[in-house]
Amino acid sequence: MRACKYCTHTNREGMFFCEECGRRLGVSDALASLPTKQLDIEGDNLNIRSTWGTARFEHNSAIILHVRDAAEPLIISPHDRVVIGRVDASSERTPDVDLTPYKALEFGVSRIHASIERDDETLVITDLGSANGTHLNGQRLTPEQPRVLRDGDEIHFGKMIVHVYFKTT
Repeated sequence: MRACKYCTHTNREGMFFCEECGRRLGVSDALASLPTKQLDIEGDNLNIRSTWGTARFEHNSAIILHVRDAAEPLIISPHDRVVIGRVDASSERTPDVDLTPYKALEFGVSRIHASIERDDETLVITDLGSANGTHLNGQRLTPEQPRVLRDGDEIHFGKMIVHVYFKTT
């Protein structure tokens, strides 16, 4: 059995990360990589709702991502592809849109969680094999299979809730 230096939880032999707090076992560096927190989403009520927003996305438009409980929305002007996730100091890969300031780790957002891409006059969202999944209007996305994104859609990155709006600039 190995005791975690941070929370003193006793972990099973052979574990690399603390089962209680998620910190790397046997590493003294405070910047050690934290694994993506696995969430229990089976019992979570993901409200299914249908949207009737437009799927048409003009070339001079911007995406407004409104994270629930955030004071200010994120405004993105996508070129071809935008990767959404959270920054981790120990990872070489960084997302184009960093959700770390919005408690991404606590909500179960992966480092490289999902992408939004232009497809002619529409946008598509793709889960990139995230640990806790991506839900579009209550339906879990199959990893690596794009789905059309519409104005007014609700996305769950893990348990983080984000509303999407299109704005012509």
